[in-house]
Amino acid sequence: MKILTGNDLKTGEVIWWTGTDWSIHVNDAVDVGDRADEIAAREEAERRVNVPYAVDAETDDQGIRPSHIKERIRALGPTVRPDLTLKPADPTAGNWVI
Repeated sequence: MKILTGNDLKTGEVIWWTGTDWSIHVNDAVDVGDRADEIAAREEAERRVNVPYAVDAETDDQGIRPSHIKERIRALGPTVRPDLTLKPADPTAGNWVI
């Protein structure tokens, strides 16, 4: 599975392509397959996202999980302050990154 990520131009937040728009939650991402470059170019040209790119991902019992640790950290948030992650109430949030 391929998902598309980038940064929001207004806030700088990490965002994920939902098929129609962008979300800060990786579990809202959709598989873009071989259309990643086409979608990324269009969205960047429309100035809706900064430097979009495709990443490999898989699904598991927790939802969509980027394959590379860099993208897992981008999806979840800071690893040194679990209280600041996008899943602060999840006691296993830190385990999800590894």
